[in-house]
Amino acid sequence: MEFSRRDFIKTAGVAAVGTFIPKSPAVASGSVWTSNSNTLKVGLIGCGGRGTGAAEEALNADPNVILTAMADAFGDQLEESYGKLKGKYAQKVQVSGGSKFTGLDAYRKLIDSDVDVVLLAAPPAFRPAHLEYAVNAGKHIFCEKPFSVDAPGLRRVIIAARKAAEKNISLVSGFCWRYHLPKRETFTRILDGQIGEILTAEVTYNTGELWHKERLSDWSDMQYKVRNWLYYNWLSGDHIIEQAIHSLDMLQWGMGDMTPVRVGGTGGRQKRTDPKYGNVFDHFALTYEYAGGAKAYFYCRQQAGTAPSYAVEFTGTDGKCIVDCRTGLHEIKGKNPWKYSDETKFTDENAYKKSEARSMYQQEHDELFASVRNSRPINDGEWMTRTNLVALAGRMAGYTGQTVSCEQALCDTETYFPEPVSWDTKYDIPIAIPGITRFK
Repeated sequence: MEFSRRDFIKTAGVAAVGTFIPKSPAVASGSVWTSNSNTLKVGLIGCGGRGTGAAEEALNADPNVILTAMADAFGDQLEESYGKLKGKYAQKVQVSGGSKFTGLDAYRKLIDSDVDVVLLAAPPAFRPAHLEYAVNAGKHIFCEKPFSVDAPGLRRVIIAARKAAEKNISLVSGFCWRYHLPKRETFTRILDGQIGEILTAEVTYNTGELWHKERLSDWSDMQYKVRNWLYYNWLSGDHIIEQAIHSLDMLQWGMGDMTPVRVGGTGGRQKRTDPKYGNVFDHFALTYEYAGGAKAYFYCRQQAGTAPSYAVEFTGTDGKCIVDCRTGLHEIKGKNPWKYSDETKFTDENAYKKSEARSMYQQEHDELFASVRNSRPINDGEWMTRTNLVALAGRMAGYTGQTVSCEQALCDTETYFPEPVSWDTKYDIPIAIPGITRFK
């Protein structure tokens, strides 16, 4: 899809220039809402750990919700997820053999079934096609982050999100911290000016290494890569887009969802150099510059044995705000001191997943299903795609070593994910080298 800078100004407007998602119009007679007054049927697309968790939260969100369909590229992954869900929600999981869809086209079969709500949790590269198809079919949507691995895909998501708003379809994103009640209170205070004008921000997402699945003899090259999608930027977007985007979303939230003017920095592979890690980097170091002069210093890494950090700290003219996702600290220091006092204290890197803070995941689905019940559609499209754009611009800057504007990033024409793909497709992208890799 061609997308000129003029198109960017006129239609994408992804917050550099203005709002692109219209306000939801009044619900019309015969709209998608009218059939959702009784049992809500849910379909899960992408049956890995996050997808299975999303299904649990959907089933917990409303007393009259059932899971009726599941789809995944791999049958073994679908069956493992089904077993977990059926064991925990025996009555609410009503997925027959004919409603278990596998393969790369499984999402179409599920969306074409009679589900009311779809949970999109397949690897990120598939998200634009899945979202488009769900919106065109009139389904309400939970859409896990991120939403695209490249600019052409992100433009498709922007258009789909706009169409969802026009059709009164609820679209809730997987940016879970936006649904975390302590952070809502904290960021409301930032946006209300309690630390004054923001001058700088320090942002981190430093973690260890993640899982890897050893190759089996009967897997094709594409099957192996899709099962290990984290390590291929054309499937995951690289870890700045797939994982560290949560910290960038908190940065964007605190900055009032303004688009940065430019981003520069670097990245590379210092530790994860084994071929099993595909073509992704293991660290990025970037500086985002905003209109008015504010700068955000961002660092992320996935390296075993290194010190963890998952936080954002804003410094303003009247004080400082610290939000630490590992310790649970939410505090303002300075002219208007304040501290959130009821948060569970976290003691290890992943403790927030085991604690009260997991309610942020549940909150997403509670609000999604309440919006369906109450005919008050939610559409996270504007800010969720804006954050994806900020992460995409950061990856481009890190890969090339050049300074990149968000306008350049959104208008980029390079397609990372080769559609359509089959299990026989052989495909890869060379590892980027700052100073050598160029925009295409």
